Amino acid sequence: MKIGIVCYPTFGGSGVLATELGKALADKGHIVHFITYQQPVRLTGFQTNLFFHEVRVPTYPLFDYPPYETALASTMVDVIRNHHLDLLHVHYAIPHAAAAYMAKKILEQEGRHIPVITTLHGTDITLVGKDKTYAPVVTFSINQSDAITAVSQNLKEETYLNFDIQKDIEVIHNFVDVERFSKKPIDAFRKVIAPNGERILMHASNFRKIKRVADVIYVFNKVRKQIPAKLLLVGDGPERNMCEQLTRELGLDDEIRFVGKQQDMEEIYTIADLFLLPSEYESFGLAALEAMAGGAPVVSSNSGGLPEIITDGDNGFMSDVGDVDSMSRNALAILMDDVILNQFKKHARNTANRFDIQNIVPKYEALYERCLTEWKAP
Repeated sequence: MKIGIVCYPTFGGSGVLATELGKALADKGHIVHFITYQQPVRLTGFQTNLFFHEVRVPTYPLFDYPPYETALASTMVDVIRNHHLDLLHVHYAIPHAAAAYMAKKILEQEGRHIPVITTLHGTDITLVGKDKTYAPVVTFSINQSDAITAVSQNLKEETYLNFDIQKDIEVIHNFVDVERFSKKPIDAFRKVIAPNGERILMHASNFRKIKRVADVIYVFNKVRKQIPAKLLLVGDGPERNMCEQLTRELGLDDEIRFVGKQQDMEEIYTIADLFLLPSEYESFGLAALEAMAGGAPVVSSNSGGLPEIITDGDNGFMSDVGDVDSMSRNALAILMDDVILNQFKKHARNTANRFDIQNIVPKYEALYERCLTEWKAP
């Protein structure tokens, strides 16, 4: 199949999943064309069957805000025409589903029909999409999609609750490349972070308010009072300055390391003893799944889709949003005993195996085939 994938190219979960999906499809012999405004961060190195098309948005004095959606739809049309794509798979409803509908209608005027699949990822539904500025267009463009998927059962339910969706939404969970993330820890790297054998706690995100990164620091502060520990904070975003200030106020400068955005996450996850994710909401929790693939159990909130991957007392623990005391107790319950920690690590890896890329990608392929068959049917 010749597949167009439209996504955000950043470190967010939707862009990561879309990129990893495209790479996996290319490995299986499909031709994949990425369409976005810059090369996706996970799209590194040369790979046969993979192509990238940059959406260029000319700037004119007339526009205070360059019309990205129009430029995106035009680029979709151009790529479909010139590379004879079979279908479009757009990730994140805003603005990709609306732009795909526009492209689809333009092509129908030429007698060319192309199915559009929309995958919902989270804040496009639970936050941004509910804004009255966007909600009518989001609802319309999702309903005009030929197939709709959500990355968790929780997100599917949230979508039906908040939007008048008239079509079936298929749940295809996020996935992880277990083989890639199951690397042996680099001892030298671990010793740089924890030179005296301290436990390593970790958090990775885009540092938005919804991630509650300050709670990560509060939990760590309670843990380190009981056992020697270090905290590794990966990522960047609007809350980073606040977190750095909080670190200084608590006197944790020597215990917490901010490492910014990182490409080779698989090498970082493998040195972590525990992953903290106290988010206000997670549609699925891809970072938690990647951490588990690297062998790190997870202490998290019980929000959104996290209960679909985390089992209390097995691969981690969940607490109510904002319950720092409970999260601290749960972290210590895992970290204070080597035997218990290793048991949780084993169960975390077993969970990741259920969501391995080899198990999930065929579900997308089956969906593509079904959409193409329905389009070709009389």
